[in-house]
Amino acid sequence: MESFLFQASLYLIAMVIAVPVASRLGLGSVLGYLVAGIVIGPVLGLAGSEMKDLQHFAEFGVVMMLFLIGLELEPKALWNMRDKLLGMGGLQIVLTTVVVTFCALAFGENWRVAVTLGMILSLSSTAIVLQTLNEKRLMQTAGGRNIFSVLLMQDIAVIPFLAFLPLLALPGARALAEAESHGETPIAATIIESLPGWGVTLVTLGAVIATVLAGHYLVKPLYAYVHRARLREINTALALMIVVTIASLMLTVGLSPALGTFLAGVVLANSEFRHELESDIAPFKGLLLGLFFITVGAGIDVETFLSRPFTLIGLTLTLMIAKGAVLYVLGWLFKLRGRDQWLFTLGLAQAGEFGFVLTSFASSQRILPATLAQSVLLMIALSMFLTPLFFMLQDYIARHLKDDDERVPADEIDEQQPIIIAGVGRFGQVVNRMVTMSGFQTTVIDHDLKVIQVMRQFGFKGYVGDPTRPELLAAAGLDKAQVLVVCLDDRKASNQLVAYARRQREDLHIVARARDREHVFELYRAGANDIIREYFDSSLRAARYVLENVGCSEYEAAELQKTFYQMDRAAVLELAEVWKAGVPFDQNAEYIARAKELNRDLEAALLERFSYVRNENRQEAAE
Repeated sequence: MESFLFQASLYLIAMVIAVPVASRLGLGSVLGYLVAGIVIGPVLGLAGSEMKDLQHFAEFGVVMMLFLIGLELEPKALWNMRDKLLGMGGLQIVLTTVVVTFCALAFGENWRVAVTLGMILSLSSTAIVLQTLNEKRLMQTAGGRNIFSVLLMQDIAVIPFLAFLPLLALPGARALAEAESHGETPIAATIIESLPGWGVTLVTLGAVIATVLAGHYLVKPLYAYVHRARLREINTALALMIVVTIASLMLTVGLSPALGTFLAGVVLANSEFRHELESDIAPFKGLLLGLFFITVGAGIDVETFLSRPFTLIGLTLTLMIAKGAVLYVLGWLFKLRGRDQWLFTLGLAQAGEFGFVLTSFASSQRILPATLAQSVLLMIALSMFLTPLFFMLQDYIARHLKDDDERVPADEIDEQQPIIIAGVGRFGQVVNRMVTMSGFQTTVIDHDLKVIQVMRQFGFKGYVGDPTRPELLAAAGLDKAQVLVVCLDDRKASNQLVAYARRQREDLHIVARARDREHVFELYRAGANDIIREYFDSSLRAARYVLENVGCSEYEAAELQKTFYQMDRAAVLELAEVWKAGVPFDQNAEYIARAKELNRDLEAALLERFSYVRNENRQEAAE
């Protein structure tokens, strides 16, 4: 017990220290976990023999992650992905296997070893890539969806790989491996080993059908039964039971547990219990995935690495560049462009966690020599360690790369109106509709061709172009305009546009949309006259509805809303004077003190206004 508690404390402390630091530095949580593993493993030597057992346990985090992803996909959506699964995913596996095989042959390996290496290194890291995509909110982009399709196809491909690898072993080596394992398979003993081929097929199909039917017909009554206990921990136990049982069933019939739980998630995607399942499983998934990444870092063989570091780093980078080249070509063939193409290329360039399983299996089957197997394991770990850096490179490229939509030549602006609207997303569209329908003319500029085309279909005129470009603003009549409305999604671009317009025109009235309170302060310093927090007015309306339903009359609620709006707006202007750029609110003592004082004033004003309005209503009622 003492040893277990010490190891648990060690890994948890490493998580708590390393991950927030990495996230604050913009490196992402995955790199933080990997660094924590390296520190407690190779650097300090605190990770012992339990690390291997922990790694097998932590791999269950990948299973849970795929279950949660399945919950987000309806069966219809999965069916719509079939072309990318078989096309893009299948081509990626085949082409990468071929490229790596020829590279291995060029390094003097025999064809059996070369093909084995090609299959092992064609896979990418489901755990790291999906975790990073979710953190960066890139899963719903075109690049993110295509990455997911390829990763899912790779997970499916692990099953035939495991079946095919023993065929690459020499007969004598295979017999020796079976003798050393005393007839046990090194992956997982299954109940179908003695069945004929048609029996294996029937059992496998039966397990898949049982999973689908259970999801449709058993989960609902189970949840109804458990819900009667009204104990949250039993609901959590049921969610875990569903995932663990399905994973065990898939292992028993020789299928990937990750693939099985993904299928179960898809089946349950339309159920009323979907959100409850997500909330119960998500904490376990995050913790186990973090533990998995730590064990990867702790498992790096420092002695082998230090014996030839440049060779191993060179081979790892060569692998990632070769995979990246294949991915870049595939992305182009499947019409990915710009940021999405680079996300697809750099996001999948690493080797994956299933590579650890396949390498160990190939080594036990005497396909890979022990020294080569150790080098391959190290290359896989190094490529996973470099993956967060590749995502950072993708972020850099995305910031400096313009997609095809943005490379569309700017329209020639042939008229100048008193109102210029820069950006016509959801916010700008409402502004433009109300102003134009009130009889005033506007000049609308947006960089997105599709948005402008849709706008034109509904009878509104707009121009394609970058509204931050000085020559475009000059053509739109900035020197004569009465009002500039800044509705850009890009925070930095909004600040730059407001600052430029203010330098050009001291008398111009600038109305700007702000993302949050800090953005309000930035726009205020840049020179905006009226600043609208995008959710502020809707929040005020919601608060007014709350007041109307807890005893206030419509008039009383409206007066309180009006008072709050006026005083909060004045308070923001005062707080802007003590705001310090780059300093978090909670670390600015002067800001905190002034905010507390203004909050007290606001509370007193609201209470005073409420008492006045209510007394006024009573007097009117008495009269």
